[in-house]
Amino acid sequence: MLTVGDKLPAFDLQAVVSTDPATAFKRFTTASDAGKWKILFFWPKDFTFVCPTEIAAFGALNGEFADRDAVIYGASTDSEFVHLAWRQNHKDLKALPFPMLSDIKRELSAALGILHAGEGVCLRATFIVDPEGIIRFVSVNDLSVGRNPQEVLRVLDALQTDELCPCNWHKGEAVLKVA
Repeated sequence: MLTVGDKLPAFDLQAVVSTDPATAFKRFTTASDAGKWKILFFWPKDFTFVCPTEIAAFGALNGEFADRDAVIYGASTDSEFVHLAWRQNHKDLKALPFPMLSDIKRELSAALGILHAGEGVCLRATFIVDPEGIIRFVSVNDLSVGRNPQEVLRVLDALQTDELCPCNWHKGEAVLKVA
C-alpha cells in the first residue's frame, strides 16, 4: 500500500457529478484541480449500508474542505452508471457536491494497494494529497467500519499549518514550539 511521502499515482477516471443523465458524467485526472489539496476516499460498493453514511458526511463538510483549498473525490470500483443510479435513488446522495469516481478497471485502487484480497473491492481508504501530488495522510478501515470525515478535516488543518501539532489539536489552537 502506498503511504505518506509517496506520489499519488496517475489516474484518468470517469465520474458522476450530478443526477441528470445529460450532464452527469465528467472525466477527472491527476491534473484535475491542480494546485489544490485532494481528499481522496474510497468505499467498497454502491448500494450498501455504511458507505452512504460516510459519503453524505463528506458531502456535509465539502464547504469546510473548499475553504481550505481542498477538493474531495469519492471513489469505488463500481461503474459510473451504478454511481448514477445510486445517486438518483438515495436521498442522501442526490445533491452530493463532489465527484464519484469510477475505478471500474481497478487501476488506481491497485496502484494504491487498497483492494481487499478476498472481496476484490476497495477498503475504506482515505488519502490527503498535497498540491504537489504527495500523499501526506493515509487511513484505512476494515470493510465494516465507517470513517470519521471530521477527523480528516482536522488532519488537513494540521498539515496545512506546517507546524508541530499535538494530539487532538484543532484549528486555532496553539502549536508546539521547539525551544
